[in-house]
Amino acid sequence: MTVNTPKAKMILDKSFKISEIDPKIYGSFIEQLGRAVYGGIYEPSHATADEHGFRQDVIELVKELQVPIIRYPGGNMVSAYNWENGVGPKDLRPKRLELAWRSLETNEVGTNEFATWAKKVNAEVMMAVNLGTRGIDAARNLVEYCNHPGGTYWSDLRKEHGYKDPHQIKVWCLGNEMDGPWQIGMKTAYEYGRLAAETAKAMKLVDPSIELVSCGSSGSGMATFPEWEAETLDHTYEYSDYISLHQYYGNKENDTANYLASTLDMDNFIKTVIATCDYMKAKKRSKKTMYLSFDEWNVWFHSNDQDKQVEPWTSGPPLLEDIYTFEDALLVGSMLNTLLKHSDRVKMACMAQLVNVIAPIMTETGGGIWKQTIFYPYYYTSVYGRGTALHSIVDSPKYDSKDFTDVPYLDQSVIYNEENNELVIFAVNRHLDQPLIVDVDISSFEGYQLVEHIVLKNDNPKAINTIGNEQIKPHNSDQSYIESGTLVAELPKLSWNMIRLKKQ
Repeated sequence: MTVNTPKAKMILDKSFKISEIDPKIYGSFIEQLGRAVYGGIYEPSHATADEHGFRQDVIELVKELQVPIIRYPGGNMVSAYNWENGVGPKDLRPKRLELAWRSLETNEVGTNEFATWAKKVNAEVMMAVNLGTRGIDAARNLVEYCNHPGGTYWSDLRKEHGYKDPHQIKVWCLGNEMDGPWQIGMKTAYEYGRLAAETAKAMKLVDPSIELVSCGSSGSGMATFPEWEAETLDHTYEYSDYISLHQYYGNKENDTANYLASTLDMDNFIKTVIATCDYMKAKKRSKKTMYLSFDEWNVWFHSNDQDKQVEPWTSGPPLLEDIYTFEDALLVGSMLNTLLKHSDRVKMACMAQLVNVIAPIMTETGGGIWKQTIFYPYYYTSVYGRGTALHSIVDSPKYDSKDFTDVPYLDQSVIYNEENNELVIFAVNRHLDQPLIVDVDISSFEGYQLVEHIVLKNDNPKAINTIGNEQIKPHNSDQSYIESGTLVAELPKLSWNMIRLKKQ
């Protein structure tokens, strides 16, 4: 540390509560896309494959992440998907052209297989229905197939397929990115709103206990945002429980300072959707509060060029296989911080995706498995970010970048787990050149002691992990201490940090 080392201050208090954190904020996503399923979670010929063909090495890493809910089967793929093709005897299932990603879908894995896999990794399923080429009838039949106990055509067909007990899937997406020109069956806001509302009514008649997610905008840059939210919610407000948000970022211009400020856009995106939802609540004089499902978020840009070279109409092609850098891990840490700071309204979120496709976990078909750089902030935040999110009063030095002004060098979220007497701070130092000294007033947490300061850092923002060389992995820091009710933490330049305190 030098005399000119930047310094920041934080004040924490147990009473500065944002919200209890819904564990579903740490969800993820598996789409029938690329090697997410075939060669990812499912590979019957693999040495670790279980009796269902699922890779057990993948199962163990997913369990390590403690993912509570996983969205399936898409994504763009769902907008032309006939779910009936993926159930019943495998040798009778048809091979189909999958239009969204121009691949061959063998349908070896479908609804029942995925529900089985989800149980193995201790996760719920967030099921999406096709509102692109299909609608009310296919959706209500799928709910009946999955959730009705028996005595009807679809529920008895599930039993005939070997699944006596209903899957009890409780969260359902009403289509996917229906505002997008790339979507099969794209809709106008009016068309989607009407279809989603009528589909929701039918689905809840089959099973009133389910929760529904209405499609929001496909990103904050869509020309129709946020008018899409306002018009669709005018139809779906009383039937849906959440509205979705999707957002990806990338450092295409190789401007690290600007890239790491991207979460200011994410924060504004969330605030705008909340404001639109609350406007509709007022307009409808409703007592119901609409919650947010940020069910696609991540870094995605590395694989764009190589995906153009992939041969179409093959099964399990290598698509969207971004190899993540250290600076990507920093941004993922900040995106998680942003979700937690809005946990009063963001109740579900899904890192897109989970295995091989823009994913924290990578596999070799027939071979090994490894953790990408982004695995670590996701892992630590999921495992230790349970409890109550706290407001923190922060005074941080700032910088300006190409697209953003007044970007705090310190990006953080704070979790208080009263049951475990634990206080956890997740912090990113965005400074490219200098460490950041943070003085944290923890006088409200008398008797709390420092348990660990975990840090991810590397002098090369472009460093990556590979199956044989993990350059980015966590280690313990001894640069933090507590003195007279103040936690003093030194955050290395360009670093992600977890500081955990516990009452002894």
